[in-house]
Amino acid sequence: MNKLIAALALLAACGPTRLQPPHPVAIDAPPRVVGYLFAPAARAPGLIASLPANAYTHIDYAFANVSPEGAMILGNPCIDVGACDSTAALPDTLGGNFRALAALKAAHPHLRLLVSVGGWGWSAHFSDAVLTDSSRRAFASSGIELFLHRWPGLFDGFDIDWEFPVGGGMPTNIVRPEDRANYTLMLAELRRQLDEETQRTGRKYTLTVALNAHAPRNDHVELDRITPLVDWINVMTYDFHDRGSPIANFNAPLHSPMGDVAPSYNVDSSITMFLAAGVPPSKIVVGVPFYGRAFGGVAPANDGLLQPTSGAPPADVVAGGMDYRSLVAKQLETKGFVRHWDAVAEVPWLYNRETGTWITYDDPQSIAAKADYARRNALGGVMIWQIAGDDSGRLATVIARRIFMR
Repeated sequence: MNKLIAALALLAACGPTRLQPPHPVAIDAPPRVVGYLFAPAARAPGLIASLPANAYTHIDYAFANVSPEGAMILGNPCIDVGACDSTAALPDTLGGNFRALAALKAAHPHLRLLVSVGGWGWSAHFSDAVLTDSSRRAFASSGIELFLHRWPGLFDGFDIDWEFPVGGGMPTNIVRPEDRANYTLMLAELRRQLDEETQRTGRKYTLTVALNAHAPRNDHVELDRITPLVDWINVMTYDFHDRGSPIANFNAPLHSPMGDVAPSYNVDSSITMFLAAGVPPSKIVVGVPFYGRAFGGVAPANDGLLQPTSGAPPADVVAGGMDYRSLVAKQLETKGFVRHWDAVAEVPWLYNRETGTWITYDDPQSIAAKADYARRNALGGVMIWQIAGDDSGRLATVIARRIFMR
């Protein structure tokens, strides 16, 4: 595997002149631009190779799964490493997305790759995996063996995305009241084993977590205890008003719009909560969405904003997805939609009066406002869900220019 990465590095060095890294700072020092790369979307031909890598400092590959036995495992071996024969052993050489990521990293040496574990769909077995001292040791060592030892040099650490300890995730998740304390103990064990790897290899390994932006779910973690264990916290400051909401409201407002009945459901309120809990600004990374949400049956008052919803959006509007790239391709403003801007919330929306369809999303203007917010408040950077939703790197470039002031 080391020979493979060396060969990829040599190949990249012989190609076109490489752009400079985004900024000459120590590994994991802020500011950071962290992009989650969702594995199924990343398998599109050429997508990984075409990423604007110099706009990012870190890419979190999403997701690794947690087995019923409590081990970190590949989420999809066929997509991840090209191991499509489920009866065969995992290869030591790279295929699939991992091969493309190795080439991307060889061409952009500043880039750091993390494995994100869990997510909404694969958090079912976290509670069992972290239940005892021995299970926590096995969980941490399984991840290090699989992702750091089998393919050395590819990944630089882990992001734990347990959704969610104690409760609030999928109804099929295993949950316990003890998850709150065990979450901390799991991070401590993973940090300990990663530090041992650093002593062995001389490489710095990163440990981060993704946490919900709402206070009730964060009451299920010991925020004061986990903060010293992690390099930073990715705050999922989006999905404040999700599909099925009875009112047409913003997915990720920077501040609440005038008249909002949920004035704490916004980026600034969530970040203020983390700061008040004692998390250093440099360890807070603000999440931004590269996607939107659509609502149907929205009355025309206030151009639909904060109006009741009474139905699903038209099928042709949501067809093909609601990520930013898809919204741009649909050219909705040529089909009866009008773009509006809320100067308080600092986000846009689209509204079609004829069909009563209302869309909340982020665009370059709102993304710039959030990047400015992170820089102005000396936060640790910006996190993106998810990279493949961008439109030819347009949004990521806006973030990089604002965050790195270039």
